[in-house]
Amino acid sequence: MTQQDITTPDASRDGSAWDPDVEVMIDRMRSLDVKPSWQRGVEAVRESLESIVRPPGPEMAEVVDAAADGPHGPIPVRIYRPVQAPATGAPALVWYHGGGMIMGSLNSFDRLARDVAAATGAVIVNVDYRLAPEHRYPAGNDDAFAALEWTHRNADDLGVDLHRIGVGGDSAGGGLAASTALRSRNTDGPAIAQQVMFYPGVARRADTPSMREFGDSVFLTAEDIDWMKNMYLGDDPSRDDEYGTPAIAESLAGLPPAIIAIGANDPLRDSVEAYGDRLRQSGVQVAQLRYPGVGHGFAMQTASVARARLAMAEVGALVAARFANPVG
Repeated sequence: MTQQDITTPDASRDGSAWDPDVEVMIDRMRSLDVKPSWQRGVEAVRESLESIVRPPGPEMAEVVDAAADGPHGPIPVRIYRPVQAPATGAPALVWYHGGGMIMGSLNSFDRLARDVAAATGAVIVNVDYRLAPEHRYPAGNDDAFAALEWTHRNADDLGVDLHRIGVGGDSAGGGLAASTALRSRNTDGPAIAQQVMFYPGVARRADTPSMREFGDSVFLTAEDIDWMKNMYLGDDPSRDDEYGTPAIAESLAGLPPAIIAIGANDPLRDSVEAYGDRLRQSGVQVAQLRYPGVGHGFAMQTASVARARLAMAEVGALVAARFANPVG
């Protein structure tokens, strides 16, 4: 096997077979003739996401709504304390939900926040950052960083350990976690214990094997990616910077340890894994997990997909281990 085989995974090595649980979801979506997000429009996809009824997530010891100080006013946050977390000195993750920077809320991502809290044993500070197109770049990124600063300032009141605060997110939220880690490094901002990213949106669409094979997925299409990126960042990639598009950062050295989870059938797979490879080559401790048979958004599918539950448990165990055994 050559080095190129290792660093640029070929979709054919995993095949395009879907997990049986995921196949059920795909068949249902096709029977309902669910159109790609870019064809439905912002309001329709927002309404669709908010209307999904998910089984209740794990019970928490406490769930509290609060507001973080933001650059343009208060930022709603929802704080989840899992039953296994101590009342004081608990680890914490400042969490950014997915939704392509155009949709999603504390309510629609409540189940995921509960799953992450229960799996990691960490307090989750779920951030309701501003969305495009009403609020374009850098609004969401500014809110993400402000929420991290607020969590650090209020660590004692939140009952969390100042030295064990990480960042994390799924999809667009994973991109915000990567961006926040970069920004904190560059500005001598708050210390970040680790970054946890499910299929993070760290790059614009690229012509990769995974994009060619899975770019017409019912979960996320190539056109969806362009549509959402353009709505938040604008349609001129030459104007991008490393906070809006972390994959173009000149250096990834000095960033916190990372955990990256991606589905083998996600069109973003190759770009995400390339980012993880760059982190590792830059001296960052990285755990990259690739899950067969699942696509974009699988962390939101724990109620119906057994492999998603396994992924959540494995990622959660890694996060807990890193919080329990900090390095450096």
